[in-house]
Amino acid sequence: MTTRQPVSAADAPKAIGPYSQAIWSGSELFCSGQTPIDPATGKLIEGDVAAQTHRVFDNLAAVLAAAGLTLDDAIKCNVYLIDMKDFPAMNAAYQTRFTAPFPARTTVAVAGLPLGAQVEIELIARRS
Repeated sequence: MTTRQPVSAADAPKAIGPYSQAIWSGSELFCSGQTPIDPATGKLIEGDVAAQTHRVFDNLAAVLAAAGLTLDDAIKCNVYLIDMKDFPAMNAAYQTRFTAPFPARTTVAVAGLPLGAQVEIELIARRS
């Protein structure tokens, strides 16, 4: 028996490779990185990094909901930006999705993201 228990959300973008949208390990849910793909079209949304950040959180919220959790259960987020000049706009959008105490977070710049996305976010959540 595997210790990895997958979670799949029909209203989040499908995995585009050999990975799960999220995996339970004990009481922790490890969510794969989400990009600003519209699950209805399978295409990257138009818009700036703030709009893309909101779409990413909509996708993450759908995966969390499929696991019976919400963004309030997030304990750690990793944010990937293609340009750190976008940090203030991403941070402003990010802040609207959480209340204090905020999850721990790391934000780094990367050379590129799938489909030309400006932002990707992965998170870890814990069942209460």
